[in-house]
Amino acid sequence: MAFTYGLIGRPLEHSFSPQLHKMLGDYSYELRPLEPDQLENFLLHESFLGVNVTIPYKKAVIPYCARLTERAQAIGSVNTLVRQPDGSLLGDNTDLYGLQFLARQTGVETRGKKVLILGSGGASLTAQAAARLSGAREIVVVSRQGPETYENLAQRHLDAQVLINATPVGMYPHAGQMAADPAAFPALEGALDLIYNPLRSAFVQSAQAMGVPAQGGLAMLAAQAKAAAEVFTGRPIGEEKAEQLYAALLKQRRNIALVGMPGAGKTTVGALLAQAMGRPFIDLDQQIEQEAGMSIPQIFERRGEAYFRDLEAEMTARASAQTGCVVAAGGGAVLRPENRFALRQNSFVLWLGHPGPPPFRRRDGGPGSDAGAARSSLPTDGGLRPEGLERTGTDGSGNFGGIL
Repeated sequence: MAFTYGLIGRPLEHSFSPQLHKMLGDYSYELRPLEPDQLENFLLHESFLGVNVTIPYKKAVIPYCARLTERAQAIGSVNTLVRQPDGSLLGDNTDLYGLQFLARQTGVETRGKKVLILGSGGASLTAQAAARLSGAREIVVVSRQGPETYENLAQRHLDAQVLINATPVGMYPHAGQMAADPAAFPALEGALDLIYNPLRSAFVQSAQAMGVPAQGGLAMLAAQAKAAAEVFTGRPIGEEKAEQLYAALLKQRRNIALVGMPGAGKTTVGALLAQAMGRPFIDLDQQIEQEAGMSIPQIFERRGEAYFRDLEAEMTARASAQTGCVVAAGGGAVLRPENRFALRQNSFVLWLGHPGPPPFRRRDGGPGSDAGAARSSLPTDGGLRPEGLERTGTDGSGNFGGIL
């Protein structure tokens, strides 16, 4: 069967593009990983109708294009190729629309603002074009070398109002890292991170902790696919389709993490919820016992609480890197900041309250937990906290209304 539409680049094994384009049209879409010495032959001799282009070929395909669209010229790279009636190739770039959509979804306005763009690679070119076209007052590109570096940020650009992370820093498996911390910018009004694994990077979480609108790049991914489908088919597609694609991706990838006091029913509710949704279920206490080769009471008795908490943090980080799961956290897991950070990365976090007086000891004989102390240790900055039941979508009836 002839190759009609698809994605070229390398590596491609984790691409969402086939899933997105299946929702966008009735055309076939396949992945075609190419080595550098295969690119020219593909472009000159393969009878495709349209392809998306990803790293490392967004600039390499330009010489093969007979014409570039205005947005591709503005960015200086191509992520979409379409075969014209005369057989020539038109080069386009739908990342620009994707980033503009992400900014609208997040409520980040760059017009008249000082915009600081972290990184100088291909993604940075898209961010620069978006900021320039929106009428940003000042655009500063930060890189490891050149006049504007990460070392002189504190001296020169603490008045930045919008931050855009266009680097891969903070992407899994290096979650927790930041090219620059939004908390260092007192005038910050908005932050965008172009990476989407994890869904909420350390960069995004830091900005959100300041009360600043911030979001990762999943919405951009969905929107650029919608724009590419328009280029492929020649038919306009409403922006609501990009919103639907984003919602579908988010629903598929986001975990549901259950936290709460011991005895609140996290394991019971989590298992039932996972079964009802057809999702894997991860019980962190069970993971800890399997890793240690002994029960939790035995861990406390033989190795002590410090060992248990370190192992709990390791298992929490491991589980939080997964997607599309239901996770039941231990009663004391939220006491450590690193666990709260890990759970927020890819999870919709629900606090399960207890219908009666909170228990002080697990029914399985595990570590005691003073409910009052645990409650007072939870953050009050929009993170995990008991009153999060209302904040996270339960409808008061005991149903998980609105979270799925």
